[in-house]
Amino acid sequence: MTNAIRAVAKAAALTMVAVFLGGVVATAQNPQMEEKLMAIKNKMTANKQQLAQYMWTETETIAIKGEVKDTKTYQVRMMNGQQQKTLVDNQAAQSGGREGRIKERIVDKKKAEYQEYGQAIGALAKQYTTPDPDRLMQAKQQGNLSIVPGSGTVSLVIKSFVKPNDQVTMTISDQTKAPVSVQVNSYLDDPKDAVTINAQFAQLPDGTNHVATTTIDGVQKHLTVTDQNSNYQKVM
Repeated sequence: MTNAIRAVAKAAALTMVAVFLGGVVATAQNPQMEEKLMAIKNKMTANKQQLAQYMWTETETIAIKGEVKDTKTYQVRMMNGQQQKTLVDNQAAQSGGREGRIKERIVDKKKAEYQEYGQAIGALAKQYTTPDPDRLMQAKQQGNLSIVPGSGTVSLVIKSFVKPNDQVTMTISDQTKAPVSVQVNSYLDDPKDAVTINAQFAQLPDGTNHVATTTIDGVQKHLTVTDQNSNYQKVM
């Protein structure tokens, strides 16, 4: 290949890249996409108000390396825009035998540690699964949100959503404008303390959207918190 041919080929390749990038920017600035994002935000705001009419049961299971250590059941309802939880049942795994009694203090200390850690990553997950709708618009304004159309869905791909350099993919139904699932790569205080979150959503008969199940993995500590929400009942 002569130098002239190489130059032409290189110019053509650069032109194709420029066209491609231009298409991506145009898509991000497409008024239809702007309208879609606003519709999603408005749906989330309205849904939060609808959810405030309900009380439900949350079953939380904590496991370490796959072994269940604790199962708690809460009654939950929204108060002033925040979830208020009341413990109604606690089934902690029991140590048996003479060795279990001798090591009771050590077991209690470790139990307190994993419960505290489980609560911390559970609270972190709530920031992603029940986010402030305005945070979506902030992410867009900061250039941290991309919209990826799918088949019957649209995915909001967001970086630095709750914490610097976290990664979120929120899949939204095109029909209802409500979340279908959320996948998150985040962390607690230190990025080395990685936390992954996978939530699935469902709808009540009146169309209210809610988190059905959430699986939260504290990677470094091999600790998994699983939340299941059920028995939704209107209270107002």
